[in-house]
Amino acid sequence: MSSSDKKSFTIESEPKVSIDIGVSQDVNHVKFSNIRSIRSQTGAGTVNYINAGTATTDNQLLAEIGYKPELRRQFSTLQVFGIAFSIMGLLPSIASVMGGGLTGGPATLVWGWFIAGIFVLMIGISMAENASAIPTAGGLYYWTHYYSPKGYKEVISFVIGCSNSLALAAGVCSIDYGFAEEVLAAVVISKDGNFQVTSGKLYGVFAAAVICMGLCTCLASKAIARLQTLSIVSNLFIIVLFFIALPIGAKKNVGTFNDGSFIFGKFENLSDWNDGWQFCLAGLMPAVWTIGAFDSCVHQSEEAKDAKKSVPIGIIGSISVCWILGWLILICICACMSQDLEHVLNNPYGFTMAQIVYDSLGKHWAIAFMVLMSFCQFLMGASVLTAISRQIWAFARDDGLPFSYYIKKVDKRYAVPFNAILFACCGSLILGLLCLIDNAAANALFSLAVAGNYLAWGTPTLMRLTWGRDLFRPGPFYLGKIWSPIIAWTSIIFETFIIILVMFPASQHGITKTTMNYACVIGPGIWFLSWVYYITYKKKYYHGPKTNLSDEQYEDAVGDDVIDQILSNQL
Repeated sequence: MSSSDKKSFTIESEPKVSIDIGVSQDVNHVKFSNIRSIRSQTGAGTVNYINAGTATTDNQLLAEIGYKPELRRQFSTLQVFGIAFSIMGLLPSIASVMGGGLTGGPATLVWGWFIAGIFVLMIGISMAENASAIPTAGGLYYWTHYYSPKGYKEVISFVIGCSNSLALAAGVCSIDYGFAEEVLAAVVISKDGNFQVTSGKLYGVFAAAVICMGLCTCLASKAIARLQTLSIVSNLFIIVLFFIALPIGAKKNVGTFNDGSFIFGKFENLSDWNDGWQFCLAGLMPAVWTIGAFDSCVHQSEEAKDAKKSVPIGIIGSISVCWILGWLILICICACMSQDLEHVLNNPYGFTMAQIVYDSLGKHWAIAFMVLMSFCQFLMGASVLTAISRQIWAFARDDGLPFSYYIKKVDKRYAVPFNAILFACCGSLILGLLCLIDNAAANALFSLAVAGNYLAWGTPTLMRLTWGRDLFRPGPFYLGKIWSPIIAWTSIIFETFIIILVMFPASQHGITKTTMNYACVIGPGIWFLSWVYYITYKKKYYHGPKTNLSDEQYEDAVGDDVIDQILSNQL
């Protein structure tokens, strides 16, 4: 057999054994050709073999998903939990949103939080199942593409990727806007009210916070992982201090605690909505706003150790802890606050929590708590900026963003996507300009973060339950064929309800430009424009998740046994 004959040798109906090196090379060539054919059908998300249950290493599973490792796995299970727990930042977040909850009275705030927490936990359980099966930084849009029906995979995935990215950017804005409010509230208290808070001052503090948080996020991944441990300790410290100091101060300065009938039974409708709808608006939204961004665990999947287990633990653990601890914090607040809701809500500091702490602890303690909450809020912003940079990096890796070629670059020395961090900071600064308009526009940032995320969280689960049910292979975390769909469908119904709820203004009548809820325009507008942008331009470049592994890298990471199983199933 000549050398040219060896090169043209192909496997036909039956395999033939030969010790000739040329034949062996051609067998490998055929195998790689078959693998290449399978893997190129629809990109990274189309290899119909992603099995977290049988994958032995993180890199093997990531290769099955379709990607090579570019980030270092520095996050332990505790630190994956910490990034979500940090972003939720219980006490600072509650301080930022509890004013709206009190417009329905203490009972609405307390029971609304408890009820909403149950449904948010169901959302987290469904997301944890998805993350355990396919742990990747681009999680939500990747899962959507993987499970969606053929012919619609790319466009639905693109809209979800845009929605999740913008919602996280809005989350940065809302957290940093809350940070600016807390800092300036401390200034107002220290000046005894002789300081005027303007939109310009709010944006100035906000912009400085975004820039500083961006610098913190540029630290190497190991330092960012350790930052989550610091955030856990800081948040728990301020919560424990709050539980001790507020009741002591209230007993000393107010003289008594509110009884259970006030905390759990006092309903007071301070809006013109009917009582039922006001309970939903005022009661559910504080928990929905606060117990959010747990998808940050998903975006750290490619930096987490044993991601198929640590990411689900991070999601469910952060939700559960924040749900219970947050409920206890609200009970403590309602027990120690003044019963005059008008006095609490219409205070000179522009911040409800500042008035409550001031009444119980006085000026100096109020300033101290505002400073401590501001510090924790800063750590929240740094964590959410880390999460959004990973989402943006993953979406750019699949050419889903403008300037994707530059955004997806990763510094090999530090394993940090610096360009993605810069892009996230610039996007947040631009979106934050809404703060300069008025409070209604600023509040739209909160609503946009909720609506955009809830759409992105619910869509992949919906697709998994319908068109993608035959593709789904459970990971280590799975509730089984009975409870999993019950919880998943319940979470989808709740997510749909919240998307509608978050579009409503605080008042029913007399809507003006200052009381309008602009989320009903911004949210659907972003989804519609994303669809138009894809149809008119981006469809040329975005074809869903695409692999960045060569066939040789794929074989090395996955192993011959898995490759043989793929070939036997597909050929």
